[in-house]
Amino acid sequence: MVDRKIVSFFRKHHVLTIATSVNNEPWCANCFYVYLEDENALVFTTDINTRHGQEFLKNNVVAGSVVLETMVIGKIRGIQFQGMVSEPEGELIPKARTAYLKRFPVAILMDTRLWIVKLSYIKMTDNRLGFGKKLIFSLPLHP
Repeated sequence: MVDRKIVSFFRKHHVLTIATSVNNEPWCANCFYVYLEDENALVFTTDINTRHGQEFLKNNVVAGSVVLETMVIGKIRGIQFQGMVSEPEGELIPKARTAYLKRFPVAILMDTRLWIVKLSYIKMTDNRLGFGKKLIFSLPLHP
């Protein structure tokens, strides 16, 4: 089960950085997201013609982060994650779409392509709990 502090952090923020790698060439992009707690997944949109959109199709194992910007060391918090990205399927399509549009209603005006990262590894750093304190959630990447 994912620690409540991780869930809360995901819910309070809305921009992730997602990293891909194809042919040993890394790439990253920033996207608005919504967290689906019962799926332990991040939903976001991006065009298939972007570099990262194309790379999802070649290598669906991704990494990323969600961070709080602060200059105060005692307040540093952030999440690093790893998971598998795909387009939502079946019952997950309306669930992901509804959650995303509820959080970002302006997206209804755009031609959006939804993606979902099913999280297999989450490491949260929260210096408010003690300098360098880490909370870890981990599942096998390839079940």
